[in-house]
Amino acid sequence: MLPDTHIHTAFSGDCSTPAAIQIERCISMGMQEVCITDHHDYDTGMKEEIFLLDFPAYLSRLHSLREEYKGRIRISIGVELGLQSHIRDYLDTLTHSLDVDYIIGSCHFIDRMDPYYPSFFEGRSERSAYERYFEVALRRIQDLDCFDSFGHLDYVVRYGPTTNQNYSYQNYQDYIDPILRALIEKGKALECNTAGFKYGLGHPNPTEDILRRYRQLGGEYVTLGSDAHTPEHIGYVFEKARSILICCGFRHLTVYHQRNPCFIPL
Repeated sequence: MLPDTHIHTAFSGDCSTPAAIQIERCISMGMQEVCITDHHDYDTGMKEEIFLLDFPAYLSRLHSLREEYKGRIRISIGVELGLQSHIRDYLDTLTHSLDVDYIIGSCHFIDRMDPYYPSFFEGRSERSAYERYFEVALRRIQDLDCFDSFGHLDYVVRYGPTTNQNYSYQNYQDYIDPILRALIEKGKALECNTAGFKYGLGHPNPTEDILRRYRQLGGEYVTLGSDAHTPEHIGYVFEKARSILICCGFRHLTVYHQRNPCFIPL
């Protein structure tokens, strides 16, 4: 089974599943490798900074698990890093000091608000909220070089007032194409995140049309993750995702070992 490279554990503020339970689930599904990627979002503006990762405890535990499961599954150590331009120096210093395999760069907080909460959409139209999200995402990709793959590009759509009822790549092409070109120019991967199916969108994040457009523009690096917080969502609809990626023109999946891209045939 294809490896899952976006999995959360109890080290993330929004997850209570022990890392060993997630790893056991991967083994039971026949995965040969997995990457744990817990949240670290610094200086979000929230009253309680629940997404700050305890790196010493996290890295110590995952290195221990890596040894414990050696010969049964390859455990890569990653982090899902919250991208924000105003903390560029902090992110650069942090990532240069981290001994990890893989860093997902994600945009969770826009204007000090997470689209997960309805307050992000208050006082503006759904379209203007989506446009704002893409504008900020582009600027962060242009400003920052501390990540390997850009996570769930259209994350904001999961939580919009009508989700993807009025959303499509074609309707937002002028905002999305510059993001894709910036990723390609910087040699960054694009994540295919299957949680969109879990959220009832009927598509991955980003949509098939966006994945196809990234490939048409010359993008070669695509990563795959379920964004699982519980065992039952690990590897969620990965066979469907495999078919989607092949139809979009990809012939291999990208995984990262020591921040270097490696390829797995689809």
